[in-house]
Amino acid sequence: MNNAEHFGTEKEWIITNGLGGYASSTIVGMNTRKYHGLLIASLAPPVERKLLLSSLDEELIIGTEFHKLAVHRYPGQVHPHGYEFLENFTAHPFPTFEYRVNGIKITKQITMVHGENTTIVRYDIKGPPEEKCVLRILPLVNNRSIHHLSSSAGLSIAQEAMETGTELQSNGTDLRLCSDMQYRADEHWYYNFEYELELERGYPYREDNLDPGYFELEIEGKDTSCFIVASTEPGKKWDMQKVQELFEDEIIRQRSLPGKEGREDTFLEKLILAGDTFIVNRRSTTSRSIIAGYHWFGDWGRDTMISLPGLTLVTGRFDDARSILSTFAANCKDGLIPNNFPESAEETPIYNTVDASLWFIHALGKYLEYTDDIEFVSTLWPTVESILDNYREGTSFGIRMDDDGLIEHAGQLTWMDAKIGDWEVTPRSGKACEINALWYNALMYAVIIGERIGSDNLNHRDVAELAGNSFREKFWNEENGCLYDLISGSSGDEWKDSAIRPNQIFAVSLPHTMLTEEMAGGIVDTVGRELLTPYGLRTLSSHDSQYVGRYRGNTEQRDSAYHNGTVWPWLLGPYITACSKVNKDMPALEDKLRALLQGIGEHIDDAGIGTISEVFDGDSPHAPGGCISQAWSVAEIMRCYVEDILSIR
Repeated sequence: MNNAEHFGTEKEWIITNGLGGYASSTIVGMNTRKYHGLLIASLAPPVERKLLLSSLDEELIIGTEFHKLAVHRYPGQVHPHGYEFLENFTAHPFPTFEYRVNGIKITKQITMVHGENTTIVRYDIKGPPEEKCVLRILPLVNNRSIHHLSSSAGLSIAQEAMETGTELQSNGTDLRLCSDMQYRADEHWYYNFEYELELERGYPYREDNLDPGYFELEIEGKDTSCFIVASTEPGKKWDMQKVQELFEDEIIRQRSLPGKEGREDTFLEKLILAGDTFIVNRRSTTSRSIIAGYHWFGDWGRDTMISLPGLTLVTGRFDDARSILSTFAANCKDGLIPNNFPESAEETPIYNTVDASLWFIHALGKYLEYTDDIEFVSTLWPTVESILDNYREGTSFGIRMDDDGLIEHAGQLTWMDAKIGDWEVTPRSGKACEINALWYNALMYAVIIGERIGSDNLNHRDVAELAGNSFREKFWNEENGCLYDLISGSSGDEWKDSAIRPNQIFAVSLPHTMLTEEMAGGIVDTVGRELLTPYGLRTLSSHDSQYVGRYRGNTEQRDSAYHNGTVWPWLLGPYITACSKVNKDMPALEDKLRALLQGIGEHIDDAGIGTISEVFDGDSPHAPGGCISQAWSVAEIMRCYVEDILSIR
């Protein structure tokens, strides 16, 4: 693979449909992940996502010469070399590929219909020669979960061909390919596609795709346009006018997104566009939810509640905020907000988290601050009380309040939850510092909400005072001038973890803190010195013996690094908020805070173009990794940018 091609495969694009479905690939058109494809449909939004259309392979036939625009990796080779014809790629407002073949310019644009599992690909051809010239397009189709691969031996796809398209049926799923071009059924299997990023990640990486036939159009002598639509929607009639209208509708929808009104700010505009991709419909609750990240995450409670202020409140999407809060409140069980909704709509939510419920109260409190909508907040007051009562009295997973007013819990319940077999990579059973910072914050929000609705909340205030006093006494590490990360063991025989991790920053950044100004300043100084990088905070100081600086390799290698040094960009949000609080009187504070986002400003046009990755290496040059587009990465950068840098609240 030459350097130009390799550069192209490192940059990825993604567009979404508001249902959890998406289209995505690299900027040269070569799929490098099992998650890449032109139509990944969400059949039970936002989950049960299936790859239906892997790619469209274009061939330009001039006389007797074949020029192929596709790029695929097979064992030992890349074929064809369509990247050689690619002159330009742009991601906004649509993924747009510009090819030039023997003086003929072919522009390919891709969009999805918002609210439908429908992908539209439009081709504009300029400058075709007078001699015979044919555009032939071969669809490569499949029908599998995004998390698995398929082979010809295990996949049966039936076809009913028509003059300008075909209907494909497999395992109860219908895919319709429609066009204004002539379609000819001519089935062939393509074998052993290789996805290099799956190989790097230690997963199966080969599969087969079916070519059911091809679309064909004679284009000699005149400029022309054509399209192909891939959809699970039944009974629609397609023509170029409708295609053009849908492209224009998507431009209008993007320009009309809440939060952009009257603001000429390119960085903020990119964040708003990226943030919109995570807000999705959930069919099972007929309400809204937030996808945690693309390509493979569903909607997770912790991620959703952390992301909600940035994605919905600072952008003014209050209807979406109410719907999302209601979705998770309705599924609260024994004081626990779901950790995640499974990929299958038939399965029940999973509740193994200690912080999602506390982040829920935080998000509800922020909603009240932004909207003063006490009427809606009061409808969720029973959920708030259920959370606080269950945490005090004890609920599942060993979550309970100790006599000192602090919350203790079993292992693998915080956001640092990586586990390899029975090995807890980052063991945090006991009293974690950010959980108790969130606990105090939740109690104080409960006091405020309770006063507004006339509820007797004296108990919440008393518990908050007890927890605050205990927190200052037990978590403050005088020697290091920061917080202990974890306290475990019984009273009088406690072990305190002095590892320097970013979890302590929340004790400063959350709206309600029990810390003194001196403590808050010490934490910000320590975190900045030990953990800050241009792309976020390391999850462990590089001076620690457990530090792992590269997030690479197979699952075990990556999980070993995940919370032991890997950089998370979402943590820049609370860090910047904490900096703004402790340095509120500093001259030129806005410029200093803006400088902290310079690396993210450059990254947003790299890796996943127009969005922010899940993680980065702890070691320089901090290569991005994980998901190419993560909700809380975008949300927390947008929240701190608007609230703390632009000072818009």
